[in-house]
Amino acid sequence: MPGWYLQLVAIIAVDTGLVLWPPRRPRGLAAAAFFVSHLVNELSGVALGTLLGATVLALIADPLASAGGAAILALMTFTALGLLKIVRRGLLAGPVVETALDEALGRGWRSIAGGSARSRRRRLARSLVAPLPVLPLNVQRVKNVTYGPGGRRNRLDVYRRRGPAVAGAPVLIHFHGGHFEIGRKSRECRPLLHRLARQGWVCVSATYRLGAAGRFPNSLIDANRVICWARSHAAEYGADPSVVIVAGSSAGAHLAAMAALTPNDPAFQPGFEHADTAVSAAICLYGYYGERDSVGPLPSSPGVCADCNVPPFLVAHGDNDVLIPKAQADQFVHRLRTCGKSPVVYVPLPGAGHSFDLFHSPRFEQVIYGVEAFTAWVRLRRDETPDDEHPVPHALCS
Repeated sequence: MPGWYLQLVAIIAVDTGLVLWPPRRPRGLAAAAFFVSHLVNELSGVALGTLLGATVLALIADPLASAGGAAILALMTFTALGLLKIVRRGLLAGPVVETALDEALGRGWRSIAGGSARSRRRRLARSLVAPLPVLPLNVQRVKNVTYGPGGRRNRLDVYRRRGPAVAGAPVLIHFHGGHFEIGRKSRECRPLLHRLARQGWVCVSATYRLGAAGRFPNSLIDANRVICWARSHAAEYGADPSVVIVAGSSAGAHLAAMAALTPNDPAFQPGFEHADTAVSAAICLYGYYGERDSVGPLPSSPGVCADCNVPPFLVAHGDNDVLIPKAQADQFVHRLRTCGKSPVVYVPLPGAGHSFDLFHSPRFEQVIYGVEAFTAWVRLRRDETPDDEHPVPHALCS
């Protein structure tokens, strides 16, 4: 068998094994294993197609004629079976998402969820062969808009449908991950941002201060500045300033949760204390919900900040996440449900690790469907709430 084929089979076999049996200790080994294998976990269909196609080419070039070749073919077969298992786990996200929505919102959400079953199947099929998050032709990305005084770490991108702005579009704000040390606004969650923008949303992806400059509460102050910016500039993009939903990935989920749970708190919006930073809902993907290294005694854990005014939440976390264990999400969701009255949709994703929102994978496609249904429910509930029950907005930031 060709040498290149042996190398390809070995690489995919190792990655497949690390996905199915990930090491969890020591932490450094677990992190290294994740970074080596997470592409195979989310792009298992592509990996399987590559493996099978390479096998056909290798057999044409050098037909099986030795014990060594038979051993390689056996390894390929076991690897292909492992990849099929990973593909199946990704597809299982669909029933899990629907069950989570049923439990939190009741079965009525199905009547307002957008998209037919046929369109969902078409998206799933496409995700197996075309998973890259390419900016759609009908979506405009406005890059590097300044929202605060923090230089390059206080910039955001706006995603909106091309054409004249139409008033009344809801707003989604996303914060990237990176352990509060690294990260950029053009990496995570792009499939979701693109999808919602195509549907008429105004989507914002923002940077924030990192490292020593971003010690708590500085990064949360930045997050609140983004919310203020979105409300202040809503008219320019046809957005509805009364419907703002925050979302985040990993460390960004911590920011989104804190922003949702501490609205209009002067300690977290110095210099713009009278601005309205309340949000309609929060979406947290593979989030960190613990304490942070902070400046001063302010509470820095979302769980500590949860109270009876918790807005609706959607929390999704993989049961195969070796960087942030699912138990942390379990505890956070329990705290939200214990303290608040609003629904909390909790989606424990089978087989998912960290960073499952990078591609149009079958798993994330079904999470996106859940987000679409959840946000449709949030907007409908708001529309049905009498005007005198809506909170009185504070002044916008200057």
